[in-house]
Amino acid sequence: MSRVMLRRPKPTDSEADVLRDQEKFLTSGAPSAASVVRRPDKRRGEAGGEGRGEHNGKSDEERQKDVVTIEDLPDELPSLTPAPPKKSRFKTGCVTFEDEDAEERLDKHDTHVTAVLSRIVERDTSSTPISLPALTGLAFPKVMHRSENSCQVQQSSAGGKKSIFALQIAAQRLKEGKTPLHCAPKAPHTPEHREQNLQPESSMDTDDSPSLLSGKGLGVPDSSGETMRIHRENQEKLQAMSKSEILQEQKRLLTQLDYFRFPDPTLVNFVRSQKAKSVPSSASASEKQPQGKSSRDNFPLENLSRESDSFSASLPLQKPQEVEMEGEEVPPQPPPAVREQDLLLKPQKTWVHMDKAEPEKLEWMKDLPAPRRKGTKKAMQARFDFAGTLIPPTQDLPTHLGLHHHGEEPERAGYSLQELFLLSRSQLIQQRTLAISTMANILSKALAGEYLSILKGSMVSTLLDAGLLFLLRFALDDGVEGVMSAAVHALKALLVCEEDEECLDCTFSWFRGLASFPLLPSTQEEEEEEDAGLPENMKFTAKEREERKNDHDVARQDVVKGLLKMKLLPRLRYILEVVRPSPPVVQNVLQILTRIARHSSSSSTQVLNCPRLMETVLSEFLPSSWTMPSSPLPQSVYGLPLASAMKLLRVLATSGRHACARLFNSFVKECLPCLLSVDPSELLLEPAEALRITTEALRLWAVAAGYGQACKLYIDLYPSLAKSLQSFHKVLAPSEPLLPLQLQRVLALLCLLTQVTHTAGCHQELQAGMGEECPPPPPVTWGHVTGLQASLLGHLKGFVKRLDNPVQQESSLAVIPAYLTYLEAYYHQLSRQSCFKPVDTLQELERLTSEVLLPLLSHHAVQRLVKNLKSSSVVCNDQSSPPGPELTPSLPGLACPGWRDRPGLVAPSSPFPLLTGLGLLLETITGIHKGLSCKFAALLLSEPVVGYLRCCSQATPTLSHTGAWLLRHEHHLLYLLLQLAHRLVSINPEVAKHASLYHQVALVLLPWLLPGSEFLGHELLSTIIFSKDFISEGRSGGPEAVELGELKLQEETHSSSPSLQTVGALLREACVQLPSIRGCFLTQLAYLESSVLTSRDALLGRSPWISSHLLPELTGPTVPSDWPYLPLVSLYERTGLSDGGGLGVEELPQWALQAVIPPVAKLARLSCVFLCSSDLFLESPVQKLTWGLFRLLTRRSRLDSLDLDVPPPGLASFQDLYTALLTQYEAVSFGDRLFGCWLLLPLQRRYSTTMRLAVFGEHVGMLRSLGVTLEQLSIPIERFTSPPEDSLPLLNLYFRSLVTGTLKPRWCPLLYVVTLSHEVEAARQSMLRKIYYLTDEVLRNHLLLFRLPQLNSEFGFDMFEQLPPIRAKRLESILRLQIGSDDKGDRRKYKGIIYYLEASDLQTPSGAMDLKKKSTMLIYHCVYPSSPDKHETVEH
Repeated sequence: MSRVMLRRPKPTDSEADVLRDQEKFLTSGAPSAASVVRRPDKRRGEAGGEGRGEHNGKSDEERQKDVVTIEDLPDELPSLTPAPPKKSRFKTGCVTFEDEDAEERLDKHDTHVTAVLSRIVERDTSSTPISLPALTGLAFPKVMHRSENSCQVQQSSAGGKKSIFALQIAAQRLKEGKTPLHCAPKAPHTPEHREQNLQPESSMDTDDSPSLLSGKGLGVPDSSGETMRIHRENQEKLQAMSKSEILQEQKRLLTQLDYFRFPDPTLVNFVRSQKAKSVPSSASASEKQPQGKSSRDNFPLENLSRESDSFSASLPLQKPQEVEMEGEEVPPQPPPAVREQDLLLKPQKTWVHMDKAEPEKLEWMKDLPAPRRKGTKKAMQARFDFAGTLIPPTQDLPTHLGLHHHGEEPERAGYSLQELFLLSRSQLIQQRTLAISTMANILSKALAGEYLSILKGSMVSTLLDAGLLFLLRFALDDGVEGVMSAAVHALKALLVCEEDEECLDCTFSWFRGLASFPLLPSTQEEEEEEDAGLPENMKFTAKEREERKNDHDVARQDVVKGLLKMKLLPRLRYILEVVRPSPPVVQNVLQILTRIARHSSSSSTQVLNCPRLMETVLSEFLPSSWTMPSSPLPQSVYGLPLASAMKLLRVLATSGRHACARLFNSFVKECLPCLLSVDPSELLLEPAEALRITTEALRLWAVAAGYGQACKLYIDLYPSLAKSLQSFHKVLAPSEPLLPLQLQRVLALLCLLTQVTHTAGCHQELQAGMGEECPPPPPVTWGHVTGLQASLLGHLKGFVKRLDNPVQQESSLAVIPAYLTYLEAYYHQLSRQSCFKPVDTLQELERLTSEVLLPLLSHHAVQRLVKNLKSSSVVCNDQSSPPGPELTPSLPGLACPGWRDRPGLVAPSSPFPLLTGLGLLLETITGIHKGLSCKFAALLLSEPVVGYLRCCSQATPTLSHTGAWLLRHEHHLLYLLLQLAHRLVSINPEVAKHASLYHQVALVLLPWLLPGSEFLGHELLSTIIFSKDFISEGRSGGPEAVELGELKLQEETHSSSPSLQTVGALLREACVQLPSIRGCFLTQLAYLESSVLTSRDALLGRSPWISSHLLPELTGPTVPSDWPYLPLVSLYERTGLSDGGGLGVEELPQWALQAVIPPVAKLARLSCVFLCSSDLFLESPVQKLTWGLFRLLTRRSRLDSLDLDVPPPGLASFQDLYTALLTQYEAVSFGDRLFGCWLLLPLQRRYSTTMRLAVFGEHVGMLRSLGVTLEQLSIPIERFTSPPEDSLPLLNLYFRSLVTGTLKPRWCPLLYVVTLSHEVEAARQSMLRKIYYLTDEVLRNHLLLFRLPQLNSEFGFDMFEQLPPIRAKRLESILRLQIGSDDKGDRRKYKGIIYYLEASDLQTPSGAMDLKKKSTMLIYHCVYPSSPDKHETVEH
């Protein structure tokens, strides 16, 4: 069958013709001229033949891929996500239409090749140099070899990178005396020429083109030609000049550069470097140089250096004051460039890629410049050495210390915080370890306060804000033990202050010393935006808000909480259990856990609940048996008992009785007998460590005994305890090398016996109340502890006698307070036992007083110690104390660093522990034997104690964690001194003379008491504060009586003028009502009942009822500072009751309202008298007392200190309270004068204008009933009128109230006078014309003729007989301007003014005629300017 011939498509064919030809081709079955071949993918390892033959040789079955078909499966995969449809940039860029022809679109965009070729512009090559090949006698050019690279030349930086072949060609042409391609010939430089600042030969050689200028910016058609012409002219001038002329011209140019403030040598260096770059090295010059030295042309840095030096030398010397400007930093001179001979290692020309020197890299091979002092007042960056010591900026340290390995300020030694943070994340282990260890040392010194005086800002806060906490947490997860150990050390330095722990250990044996405050930050959390506006039941709880926060937010407010949220405890457990680090790391981990346990009870619970953490600590560091370590510093402490582990248990036990029970029920009950059943010297430990571990064991036992627990252990170990008591005198010998540790152990044992005695004293009470809800009785009874009293009393007598020995004096004074505390516990519990024998006990107490206590008080050592009472007080020295260590709000501390070197409550010279123990014992024994009180009156009357109490009565201590733990102990002493005074004031006349002082101390002590001391406040309110014996006003004399005698109380009479009387009768009545007043206050403080009971159990030693030795959170004092106003505030809160709360008038705190609180707070609280009821302030007794208090508040000294711009405590602003008072006055005041005076007080000129605007604006109607006169108000009128009012809106309101008749002298005389005074002053400016045109003649006369306020005047002010000259002149000028601006048609109104001036006498029958004549002449002249005789007309 013959093949059908198919025709080829023609350009004239239409689309239908092309489709018809395609159909014929497909039906014919002819092979296509081209075929699609699938190329193999080499990445998938496919192998395929080349060409279409191999591909076509495969059958369809071979080319068919394996296909797996699944029934009921859709052909297209469903989309997993509703993704938006894909869009094409090209499709969206092209807009097409349905009727648009595709052929037309192709013709529109298709262009002929001629359109492209027509835009081709050939480059001008007329000026390009053409070099012909060198003519040689050889038939072919000589073959070049790579071994001939010694002849290669250095490629120019301007020419770019060249191949090796090009470099060899250039070297060959130079050897043949020809210039390289594209380079003009240049004269070679000789060494003689280089010695000059400018090379004449190089300057005078004729270059074909300039090396610096290109001519691009000339703006002429032939810029390159113009540049060449200028260049040739310069060359001709240089050739015509001599060498000296060239040097002189160079010097002149440099001088001009300096004149135009271009002293930077880099500009000249740049110009010279362009010339140097264009000069290639001469091959002949390189051959002449000695072997082993590189060519200077190959090392151009030397030329730059020499030229820079010559340029610097040529600059004129500047004056010193021009260099060092005031407060500005002197710009440093550029360092000299590195020269070849300065290099430690000379570069060789055979080295690859070392033929060109790089100055920025060679700078590191130079010696560092000396540190310089900057002439600036700005702070410099702090740098530290590896020990954390701050390095001064000018200190020059040797480089071998390793403190110069940083990029910034390389001449300064030390590392900045930024560099340490960077190194702590390095890949090198040594760098990470060194950086974290350095930060640990910096933290230790910062928390000790060493940087406070030399660094700006807080170091710890800066580090925490920079993310130090997260950095250390990441480092704890490091797999390298060294980095991990450094992170533990840094974390310990951040959290733990060893001196804080030492102070807490020293006060452990004090009264309630085993209790402590939780170290929680005192920052208050802000309410979240999501909770704003929601009711309380729908808001997130504190726990829910805490869980919603991220780690950063939690750590920013509380560091310990942030660490716990970052899972610190499981990591520490892993370190102890798996890593088993070195002894220092173990000690650091245990101290970190102790600090976390001190944070709060919840943190202690997390430590206890951490899986396997406590099991690891107890099994590894508190074993029941162990072997003696081979050296004093063993390589591992695993398997040995550690004092720090025992202390951790003690702090955990302090958090609550349940935590203590968990610890004792696990392993502690097995460990304690092993440690305490034998003498410390018999333990298989080092002597010092044995004393520490046994001391901590005794303290842990004392904490448990404070809950009434572990008392069975006392019965079992009683022989060992008795043996330890017998060896006290031997242990505390002055020759004992470990005397401080022995003292701590003795004090811990005495504290244990004190707690056991308290627990035993409660056995009988618990046994009698078994049917009620009370704890079970402890196993120890009173009979188990009675035998200890005689032995310990004998020890106390021995220590009192030892005070005569100067060698044993200090140790005796240290242990005597613990003995006194034990005796107080014994006699306090003895009086509650059924076996109590009063007669025998009284005789025993008398012997104790005569044999022990009185000799102790009279001893010269104790007297010398008591003299330090004021200097050791925290209350008296709160403001003058030196700056403490650096603390941050998110990480509170106790601020104890350096406590041994300065006077303080815990210092060895402090009398507080001795006086507190003595005061406790005196309170107990004087309660049993009241006749012993008089024997201790000398203590209260001693000069140090009286001076101390006077200082406390005037002190204002601040509250924070740094002082709260010490203030608590000082409050105990103040309370005990006041209780002793309470027993003596009624029986000792000398003590009664200081009753007012004791009463003032009690008043200031009550709002100072901290959480945990609520029982002390209850006792003060019940005994001293409301006691008639301590209130001097109840008797005669005393400064308070004089002050109250000056109060004038006002009482309404029939003549509507208040009469004045003294306060004596009211005071006598108030003293009779003191019991009911006390009951009122105790009722108001009833919300503290549960806290009072908890505090009572702790302070009275009721051990089985104590739930925790961790005191409540330190959120503030127990009683508010304005506690005397609590009844008034409570009454105000109950205003909804119709009877005003039902409280009688006598229940108001009449005398105690003078407490020391801010005056604005006092005024705000007293305002509740008017707001709490509609008629309470109208009662006669309330009126009397409130008038007296108002007189007291409005004294001159009190008024000066009254600042109403400060918001009162509990209120947003005083203006809100004043608005409520205005509303109440309009509603229920009935024009009461007392209420009116109360409202007038804030209207003084020195206070805010807002309150005056409220009176004359929104509440202007009250002016009709505000009838307070000047004599009724005890505030000088000048405070309302001076300085003149400058508020224009208020002046307009003043004027409106006067014109409209709202303010009249018979309604509101005081404010009428004040308004007149301000309006007269304002009339001088702009309101005189308005006043002149008033129709009310009386008001117009008052405004025009007002002089000064006068108390005895009819209207309350004096008036001028005639208009003052200044006002008259001002009036004339105003009227002249007014008349001159009016037309003739308005002159009739001035005729009326003339009539008024002639008819009115202005209340000045004698002196006003002249003024009237002058004014009439002026106005008449303005009305009738053409009058021939003005004087006659006016007279007519």
